[in-house]
Amino acid sequence: MDDEPEAVELVEFNLQKAGFLVITATDGAAALKKARSDQPDLIVLDLMMPEIDGLEVCKILRRDPATARIPIIMLTARAAEVDRIVGLELGADDYVTKPFSPRELVLRVNKILRRGQPDRAEPDTLRFGHLLIDTPRHIIQWRGKPVELTSTEFKLLALLAKRCGRVQSREQLLRDVWEYNTMVDTRTVDTHMRRLREKLGPAAKHLDTVRGVGYRFVEAAP
Repeated sequence: MDDEPEAVELVEFNLQKAGFLVITATDGAAALKKARSDQPDLIVLDLMMPEIDGLEVCKILRRDPATARIPIIMLTARAAEVDRIVGLELGADDYVTKPFSPRELVLRVNKILRRGQPDRAEPDTLRFGHLLIDTPRHIIQWRGKPVELTSTEFKLLALLAKRCGRVQSREQLLRDVWEYNTMVDTRTVDTHMRRLREKLGPAAKHLDTVRGVGYRFVEAAP
């Protein structure tokens, strides 16, 4: 979803070449309409769009139960660091900076779509007091009530829970959750952790910050 025809064509061509069915939109209003009607598996969202900008589109998508769990990759200008951070805080799963490599974009799309697939080598469900993590059904429950998470937030929580008690550095989380092999801004992790804690509410007691190192999941008393 982008307002530049050349960028739209570039994204569409490369994703189609990779085997994806692609639906496009050139303004924010059309993007919202198509996201709600077509329910895509993933959205590539440019921040600079007419009518409704990308940040507002992201915010609206995350507030709507019908689209809240659709993964979002933002396309941003390289210099707009603040936009990237705000976008992650609003619920975007990842970002790609312009000018971007089509190959990198395809890799990011594939990685995010894999996050929603359960790892058959891991336990199907984990329970810690009133917190239930059901990997095959991609469900989080606290005291029997569902907690709506994005695919990235779910993978982050599930990974920490499976490594309960072990401290995970920000760099390790970037490799294992986002599958980044090179150093990027570790604030990506902090932004997602902050949003994850907000969504978990009382269940966030299971998430512990280890100052100067990273994060760990703890078996807090229910």
